[in-house]
Amino acid sequence: YNEIPGPKTYALTMNFLPRGRYYNLKMVDVHRKLRDEYGDIVKLPGILGRSDIVLIFDPNDMEKVYRSEGAYPIRQSFEVMEYYRKVIRPDVFKGYGGIALDQGEQWWKIRTSVNQVLLQPRNVRLYLSNIDTIALRFMQILQNTQNENGETTDNFTQELNKWALETIGVIALDTRLGVLDEHLSSEAKLVIKSVRTLFNNTFKLEILPSIWKYYKVPAFKKLMIAFDNLTEIIMKYINEAVVRIETKPKLNENEKSILEKLLQKQKEIAIVMAFDMLLAGIDTTSSAITGILYCLAMNPEKQQKLREEVLKILPSKDTPITAQGIKNAPYLRAVIKEGIRMYPPIYANYRGSGADLVLKGYHIPKNTNILMASEYNQKFDNFPEADKFIPERWLKVTDCPIKKDTHPFAYLPFGFGVRMCIGRRLALQEIEVLLLRMTRNFHIEWASKSPLTCIVSLINIPNNDVKFKLRNILN
Repeated sequence: YNEIPGPKTYALTMNFLPRGRYYNLKMVDVHRKLRDEYGDIVKLPGILGRSDIVLIFDPNDMEKVYRSEGAYPIRQSFEVMEYYRKVIRPDVFKGYGGIALDQGEQWWKIRTSVNQVLLQPRNVRLYLSNIDTIALRFMQILQNTQNENGETTDNFTQELNKWALETIGVIALDTRLGVLDEHLSSEAKLVIKSVRTLFNNTFKLEILPSIWKYYKVPAFKKLMIAFDNLTEIIMKYINEAVVRIETKPKLNENEKSILEKLLQKQKEIAIVMAFDMLLAGIDTTSSAITGILYCLAMNPEKQQKLREEVLKILPSKDTPITAQGIKNAPYLRAVIKEGIRMYPPIYANYRGSGADLVLKGYHIPKNTNILMASEYNQKFDNFPEADKFIPERWLKVTDCPIKKDTHPFAYLPFGFGVRMCIGRRLALQEIEVLLLRMTRNFHIEWASKSPLTCIVSLINIPNNDVKFKLRNILN
């Protein structure tokens, strides 16, 4: 283990500071530099009290890590978020960190309770009509806010975040938040701002070198304020939902919302899940959508091929989207897979080794923190013509000349195993619905002066210069 190649603590710290080699780089570019210098396995020494991290690139090694997980997979938690929930606000969270933070039996207790609700296809389909209604409203907003050249507003990312918040609000809080109303409420603005503050400052405290455990730096204080803002707003809606459910309970179990079913199990679990769904369901979803729309805009022939499929499902702009319609859209699913491959919201997956392992000839002790460079794998080594947007590579029946069997662990945008993303079905349904509506309503072109890039944060967030030109399609 001690012989695994990698930078020394001082060199690693200095490279993340201004004028360092990794300063302000996207994480995929940091990973690329590390691999070029050290190879397929790199040991990153712990900084300021943190544990070492072993960074790996080979999908075969990733498979070994995932398959060693055992019954209670370990994933390094965000300590600053855990600090808030368990030290600052135990009155709200009652000792629960949530499925992203907790480990062992407590994690398993929450996960099994939530699995029965969030992974049931019928519970996901329950929201299809509401998600479609919100998407239709978003189409109206796009129509009304274009300039004379058909270009979206300069704050398209914010508009997309508003759509994402309204959509996840229906699921997580069982209510329409009114985010897409003509005049955005101060509360909705605060949620969007607080989530962005959370991502940016968690990145500064958890990923970059930080002394927050010893001294409460400005980023820590900003993060605590953002957490408090979100907690206050979320608790308001959860308490309203509790009253609504108690006064007008739904007798048919199949009609009960996700929040209702979670509240039936345990209120504290419902609270932490509502919180986590809001955190995970705004920037990550809008980031994925932006990347896919960009790919379609830059590849008009692929966009037209998708539209031909969409027109069969939605002959009219107001044709309702159904589960069967989505099922009959294989090219749509291929477009989503390929877009997320090229512009993933998440740049890496964390796991703790569930057993002693040997990776690239080096001994990896049990419970070692392992970072799997998933974005690097999706963009470089494992896909022929990886820099090209080719949805056909994902189709089961295709004459695509570059289609080949890719290592299954080279593309895992939602993770793997019992600790994979629990909201993946809901997230994909949201993306499917919005893409169906977008390609049915508009020809999509890229209107920004420069290619799509991302800012450095906890996830890949598109920069502020996101602009599309939307040409209306006649009904």
